[in-house]
Amino acid sequence: MATLKADKDPMGQAISDYFHTGKAKKLRVLSSMFDEDEIPVSTLFRSLEEMNDIERKALDAVQGRILDVGAGSGCHTLELQKRGHSVTAIDISPLSVETMRARGVADARLADFYAPECGGPYHTLLMLMNGSGIIGTLQGMERFFRRVDELLSPGGQVLMDSSDLRYVYEDEDGQMDWDPEWGYYGEVDYRMQYGRIKGEPFDWLYVDMETLSQHAGQYGFRTEMLHLGAHYDYLVRITRKNDD
Repeated sequence: MATLKADKDPMGQAISDYFHTGKAKKLRVLSSMFDEDEIPVSTLFRSLEEMNDIERKALDAVQGRILDVGAGSGCHTLELQKRGHSVTAIDISPLSVETMRARGVADARLADFYAPECGGPYHTLLMLMNGSGIIGTLQGMERFFRRVDELLSPGGQVLMDSSDLRYVYEDEDGQMDWDPEWGYYGEVDYRMQYGRIKGEPFDWLYVDMETLSQHAGQYGFRTEMLHLGAHYDYLVRITRKNDD
C-alpha cells in the first residue's frame, strides 16, 4: 500500500479537521460485505483512559525502540513518549503525519510499512486498531513475515491485535454459515469516504488466532496470546523461534 494523495485521504482529512477545529463530518466506512459503518473521529484522539484493555496491555508490553505502524493521530505514540520510550510513528496519510507532528510526535514519518523510510531495526513493532489488517489477505502473510524479520532486532517482538469474524457467520447452533470455496471469511474489502473525499478500495484482514499461528510458524515465528477481549478480539505477541 503506497502513501496517499490528499484527494484520496479521507481519514487524514477527518483527523486534520478534528485537530484544527474540534469537529469533523461523518467518516464513512463502506464494504461490499457489510452494511455501511462510521468511525467517530473523536475516538482517533482518545486518551489512555479512553483506550480499551487490549491497547493498554500492548502499551505496557512494549520494549526498546518502537515502530508504531499506522499511527493515525498519534494517540499511542504520544502516550509512549510520555513514558520515556523512543518511538517512530509511520502512516501512509500525509495529513495524519502532519497532525502527529503538530501534536508533538517527535519522529512521525510518511511511510508505508514495506518501504525503507520506516528505518529500523526495532525492538517492538506496535500494530493496533486491528493491526493485522495491513496484511490484506492470507496471501500477504509471507510478505508480511519477511518484512517483520527485516525490521525486528534480535529478541524483538510484534504486538498486534485482531478479531475472529466467525461470529458474524455463525447460526443459532454455533455452526459457520460460510463456504470455504468463498475464500477466508476474515478477508474484507473496505473503502472510506469523508464528505466528497473518497478513498481507494483496500483489502483488510481479520484473522483468527489459530490461522495466524499456523502462518507464523511457517515463516519461523511463534505466537503468544496476551489478552482475549469480550468481542472475539485479541492481542498477540509474535517473536522469532530462534530468539530463545
